[in-house]
Amino acid sequence: MTTRSIGDDVRFGLRLLWRHPGFSALALITLALGIGANTAVFSLVRGVLLKPLPFTAPEHLL
Repeated sequence: MTTRSIGDDVRFGLRLLWRHPGFSALALITLALGIGANTAVFSLVRGVLLKPLPFTAPEHLL
């Protein structure tokens, strides 16, 4: 049984990503699009559904 440090695992992962730049770019683009879409959806939900109306008595607007 061998013991490996986290540094060895990180170096191995970086070496694999460096050898396959197409996969690295695809993974980076996928993460960026996912994070961006998630942020946009949550911002929209917060602005439309969760944020209260800027009126003191919104039930009297009719």
